[in-house]
Amino acid sequence: MSEENLSKEERILRMMRRVLTDIARETYTRPGLRHPLSETTLLNMRDCLALIAARERELAEAAGRPSRARPRYADEPRPTSVVVSLDTGAARRKDGPSEDG
Repeated sequence: MSEENLSKEERILRMMRRVLTDIARETYTRPGLRHPLSETTLLNMRDCLALIAARERELAEAAGRPSRARPRYADEPRPTSVVVSLDTGAARRKDGPSEDG
């Protein structure tokens, strides 16, 4: 959905979510090293992101456009991608009866 079609509150929530996730990404620390943010700050960021997600879901449902957003793994295919099997014809000939007889 384009930014122009969102309410002011939805745009604010989207920007807050973007900033918080950018902070989390930019302050990522390898396992075993001390994180620059305190544990309290990290928990507060998680709580804020949960509240933002809940409110975004409420606003989307109230506007009649239920959210289909969900967390995704980085290597998970996008829903718009289409997987085409190139050997379906050969598999069909082996598995099923032939059209000739």
